[in-house]
Amino acid sequence: MTGTIHPITMPKWGLAMTEGLLAAWTAAEGARIEPGTEIVDIETSKITNALESTVAGTLRRRVAEEGQTLPVGALLGVVVEGEVDDGELDRFITAFQAEAAAATESAAPPPEPKVIQAGGRPIRALVTGEGDGTPVVLIHGFGGDLNNWLFTQPALTGRPVHAIDLPGHGGSGKEVGAGDLAALSGAVLAYLDAAGIAKAHLAGHSMGGAVALSLALDAPDRVASATLIAPAGLGAEINSGYIDGFIGAQKRKDLKPHLEALFADPELVTRDLVEDVLKFKRLDGVEAALKTISGAFFPGGRQAVSLRDRLGSARVPVQVIWGTADAILPAAHADGLPGSIPVHRFDGKGHMVHMEAAAEVNRLLATFIGNG
Repeated sequence: MTGTIHPITMPKWGLAMTEGLLAAWTAAEGARIEPGTEIVDIETSKITNALESTVAGTLRRRVAEEGQTLPVGALLGVVVEGEVDDGELDRFITAFQAEAAAATESAAPPPEPKVIQAGGRPIRALVTGEGDGTPVVLIHGFGGDLNNWLFTQPALTGRPVHAIDLPGHGGSGKEVGAGDLAALSGAVLAYLDAAGIAKAHLAGHSMGGAVALSLALDAPDRVASATLIAPAGLGAEINSGYIDGFIGAQKRKDLKPHLEALFADPELVTRDLVEDVLKFKRLDGVEAALKTISGAFFPGGRQAVSLRDRLGSARVPVQVIWGTADAILPAAHADGLPGSIPVHRFDGKGHMVHMEAAAEVNRLLATFIGNG
């Protein structure tokens, strides 16, 4: 054998993921593959996403078939660099599948979120990773939770990564106080204190982007950098129909169209995702919390807070990431920002750009954070 065989395996997106459905092959056998080439679409319990190659070569064998549900780590196909005969390829596949099956049986259970008391309120967080790098804290948007970062959290290495539920959301307490930017930013700051985090890189999506930016502006000694993904707080306009519809929806058929509005491709919304959001919305105190937050952040269908004029005075690095097909917050809010603020736009991606273009957004985030 003079070539190199690279296995393509079922990815682990989100720490609770144990299996995935091979929805469709997007690369043919014999195709030339480069790093970044989309090879296969994988459907998880939350969303469908494209698996990109990390290697170069030829897709010599598609081992798994469309429609198969396979455990994390299972062999999907093989990419070959150089010359490898069919016999050697067959032996590699047989041995790899045996090892993968054994690894599945002995796999440790995934880490579970934990609830800690922060500033007198319970905050749920999923903490992963280790290393000496400055921790990362991931802050979701309105109506979301820590699972919104299932593609992001595993991709950040060399440091602890904390995905948290804001007050009123997920498994955190449903008391939100005034529900305004100061209240939510104060809750994140209280979490940093309770978790013993002196300084953190922040990544915030939508409403969480406004929270991250407010902390970068008002508590720069606690923030190493801020990545703002489709953030609130940079303009007045917002799709108030989405906010009101999300709060009011009590049945699957009513909620599904609003969740689909988050994505440029509505087919990405799975039945399980809709059911998970419905379960959250039916928890005691959720509706009141969402109404309070909505009234504080988006009164009269407009954004109450603008941090745009303060961006130029930011003392920590800030970057902005947006999908041009965002139907919730206009991507035009990223226009005309100070030249010191890098802006990255993804054509044809929606409000959940960090899920729809996960690999690219993860690379931007990792590069921006660097080794610090």
